[in-house]
Amino acid sequence: MAELLLELLSEEIPARMQARAADDLKRLVCDGLETAELSFNSARSFVTPRRLALVVDGLPVTQPDRCEEKKGPRVGAPDQAVQGFLKSAGYKSLEECEIREIKGTEFYFAISEKKGHLTTEVLPELFRGVFEAFPWPKSMRWGTSPQRWVRPLHGILCVFDGKIVGDVSFGNKPASNMTEGHRFLSLSSITITDFADYEAKLEQVSVMLDPARRRETILRAAENLARKKKLTVWHDDALLDEVTGLVEWPVVLMGSIDQDFMDLPPEVLTTSMRHHQKYFSLLDADGNLAPYFIMVAATHPDDKGKAIIAGNERVLRARLSDARFFWDQDRKDRLEAHLPTLADVVFHAKLGSLADKAERLGKLAAELAIYVPGAEKKQASRAASLAKVDLVTGMVGEFPELQGTMGCYYASHDGEPAQVCDAITDHYAPAGPSEDCPTEPVSVTVALADKIDTLVGFFAIGEPPTGSKDPFALRRAALGVIRLILENHLRIPLATIFSKAASFHGKEVRLDPDDLLVFFADRLKVHLKEKGVRHDLIFAVFALGGEDDLVRLMARVEALSSFLESDNGANLLTAFNRVVNIVAIEEKKDGKSYGGKVNIKRLEAVEEKALSQALGAVEKESAVKLKAEDFTATMTAMATLRPSVDTFFDHVTINCEDAALRANRLRLLSRIGAVMGAVADFSKIEG
Repeated sequence: MAELLLELLSEEIPARMQARAADDLKRLVCDGLETAELSFNSARSFVTPRRLALVVDGLPVTQPDRCEEKKGPRVGAPDQAVQGFLKSAGYKSLEECEIREIKGTEFYFAISEKKGHLTTEVLPELFRGVFEAFPWPKSMRWGTSPQRWVRPLHGILCVFDGKIVGDVSFGNKPASNMTEGHRFLSLSSITITDFADYEAKLEQVSVMLDPARRRETILRAAENLARKKKLTVWHDDALLDEVTGLVEWPVVLMGSIDQDFMDLPPEVLTTSMRHHQKYFSLLDADGNLAPYFIMVAATHPDDKGKAIIAGNERVLRARLSDARFFWDQDRKDRLEAHLPTLADVVFHAKLGSLADKAERLGKLAAELAIYVPGAEKKQASRAASLAKVDLVTGMVGEFPELQGTMGCYYASHDGEPAQVCDAITDHYAPAGPSEDCPTEPVSVTVALADKIDTLVGFFAIGEPPTGSKDPFALRRAALGVIRLILENHLRIPLATIFSKAASFHGKEVRLDPDDLLVFFADRLKVHLKEKGVRHDLIFAVFALGGEDDLVRLMARVEALSSFLESDNGANLLTAFNRVVNIVAIEEKKDGKSYGGKVNIKRLEAVEEKALSQALGAVEKESAVKLKAEDFTATMTAMATLRPSVDTFFDHVTINCEDAALRANRLRLLSRIGAVMGAVADFSKIEG
């Protein structure tokens, strides 16, 4: 058994692509080895800003030998068929064949032993396929090479069992047993024999191969520097992952922020540091932003980092000076003074400007406030009207990530109520499935208004999502509405709200609320399935149709789930399926429906009379419970049908000789389905 080591050295790989690329390299190579019948013990992939590497342990030096069998004609077949078989098998006579009996008939078989190829003969073609099919999100060509890679390749290292694998090449770069060290800290090339040698020598030329180790090194060094000043590092996994992908040999340093900038909103400071400079923020003992930051350099400083720190402080100072200017300029006028400027920004060619959207949001929020307990109508309308204004401020123009946040600060500066300010910040939420939903009434109202206006508008102009395309993020908006409603337990008649929202677009906009309700139903199914709710229960409730109250719909699903987990529920479902199948078969055979009224006077058997009485009682009780939206009690009432149904099937003959009695009994069975169908379509439930 031997070891395979592969490295592709290139220009800098974008940090966001690195982890996926390492996984893809391992997957593609391992799949190729499996297809080539080359077993192995383990495979590990690594990535740095400049290199993708893979080590595979326990590979055989040759493929296993294979025995191939080829079935020929039967014994005694015409000579022409026999001779054709011998020629195709490379045999000269029948004596070279084996004879085997299959189901009483003897056949000729050609048996051949094929020697396995050397692993070094298999690898070049395997790697060629991997390199050409590599799924980079974006790739490029360079020079005269026809091949594509994420960035121009500098070299390929490919060593198997201590030797270079010949014929491996890509992008006009043949494989060798050499690689380069750190771009700035080591100009020397190194010769490699195996992975242990590779990892050790990279360390000597300032390359830390393992991204997990680089990440841990950065985090621990940052925490140590912060601890010396009695500070803590602001937890930011995404930034830590990104910085890990920017350096091959991390050097962690601390810089300071001028006190003159510390009165800026903390979000301005952190955004400027995080998004533009990739700095880590620090917090003091009280959890407030400290006037320091952590940076990660990619080179060893000769002066303990003084020049690097000074340079980064200078860059940050310039950034924050711009922020200071925008902060001061934006506050010279009230936030609402910027409202007319929204008319200059197109929201969508068919849906008007941002000013039009702001006007619609104010009206829609006032309508929605009726359904959000605790939401003050005027505050909701005010917050919705101002929610988009900060998009035309200087600060958000410079730092788009601060939309909503700056609107809150400017509204607060103008003396707007706290609920209005918070709603301006929160109205974009939830932006994704992992983001928390707003819970404050005014914030919830404005967040709903923003998303519903967008959904109604794009559906009205015929721009719904199609397939995998969703350019206006309408699926995300619908999921946001669903979560806002369910997590805040809001009783909102969506069809009514959709119609009202459409009316605010003007007479030229026409919307069928049912189209949007169908879209919401699909998104709710996805949302519930992700939470582990059985898909068949979702379909059973949705099949009833006409439901636009998501809280009530969820109550049905939850009650149905609990009901079917009980013995009575599971057994009643079995009985229901039996009933439905019997009625369907007889209706098809007779060519008519048995959904009519049961003739009570024609009930003869004690058991069918008892079932009819039980159905009447359950139907009456269910109607009351359904009206009160007590779905659990409705299911409990239905569970009482089980003994009557079981007894009916045990003692009553449905297909009796009396045609009128048979029809009446089928109508009685059909009534079971109708009573149970008031709460869900049980035919959609599996089991």
